[in-house]
Amino acid sequence: METETKTEVKANPRRSPIQRLLRWLPSLMVLILVGAVFLLADMIRTEGEAVQTRKANELQTTREKINVVAMEMVPGTLRERISLPGTVKPWMSLRLLTEVGGKIVEKRISEGARVQKGDVLARIDPRDYENALASALASNDMAVAAHGRLKALFDDQLATRSQLDDAVARVKTTRAAMDTAKLNLDRCTILSPMNGVVDRMLVENGQFMNPADPVADILQMDRVKVAVGIPESDVDAVRLLERFDVTIDALESRLFQGRRHYLYKTTDNLARLYSLEIAVDNPGGKILPDMFARVEVVKRRVDQGLAVPLYALVGGDGASAVFVVADGTARRRSVTTGIQDGWRIQIAEGLSVGEKVVVVGQRLINDGEDVNITRTVLKMEELEQ
Repeated sequence: METETKTEVKANPRRSPIQRLLRWLPSLMVLILVGAVFLLADMIRTEGEAVQTRKANELQTTREKINVVAMEMVPGTLRERISLPGTVKPWMSLRLLTEVGGKIVEKRISEGARVQKGDVLARIDPRDYENALASALASNDMAVAAHGRLKALFDDQLATRSQLDDAVARVKTTRAAMDTAKLNLDRCTILSPMNGVVDRMLVENGQFMNPADPVADILQMDRVKVAVGIPESDVDAVRLLERFDVTIDALESRLFQGRRHYLYKTTDNLARLYSLEIAVDNPGGKILPDMFARVEVVKRRVDQGLAVPLYALVGGDGASAVFVVADGTARRRSVTTGIQDGWRIQIAEGLSVGEKVVVVGQRLINDGEDVNITRTVLKMEELEQ
């Protein structure tokens, strides 16, 4: 009987509701604790944000207005410029060579002398060439006389055509020799081929010269060329320009106006710079060859453009912005920038004429903060005064 009862209990393992509740009670307690933790954390975060907001409001209420300097937007001309180094070259440089040989018997010019085209620089002993000319004249006279006699005999049919032709040829030959002798005698006087300055005189009295020996270096300096290398990226912009500002450091950074002379079509070095020659007038001769020059190239020009100092921009979110003051309140405004002119940068979009932009103190203020404008300027130069 007892065995049958145990078998019946195993066959019906049903539990009461209290037993099932006790079984799930630990899990329910864990869930309740987790929910309480999350609820408490959210309450703490909300309370922290409220505290921070109250502190910020109190700080803004009690903070004194920050003093700033503003610039009023006035349209003006902006230039995108690059400054490139250059070297001065003479307008023309010529090394004069002898055309005949002989001894220098007269040196007339010294270094630094200004000469005109046709001025005598030196003379070579002409006596040998005078004798050669006299001999050529005599030979020509004899050939002319012989030609006259043969012509008369030919007319009387006492000379042949070939004899007369030989006489004509001798006349031409002796005349050419006479002209050459006269030309060589003239070449004994060495003349300046152009107006300029004698940079070097390479002969002395008594010096023997062979043909093609150097006599003098002559420079044309009434105007000069300034050679400057133009980067490949700027060639297109330079093609459109005719005038350039040239500064000569050796002349107390004096400014000269230059004109485009020639832009070479090929590069001559590994830097891939295209040589630009700029013509500069030099009436006083103060600009000397090989002086260092600096050339200003205006790549772009904007008329009636608005600009702010470069340091007036404030970054953030990958965009440029400025603080604009209106009714005593600074407002952050995103802007679109354009070309840069020195320390000024163009504001292509985002500002209007007459608005005031904070240029001093912009790093100390926040968007929507009240500020005190202590000074308003129209140009950057006023900030240095």
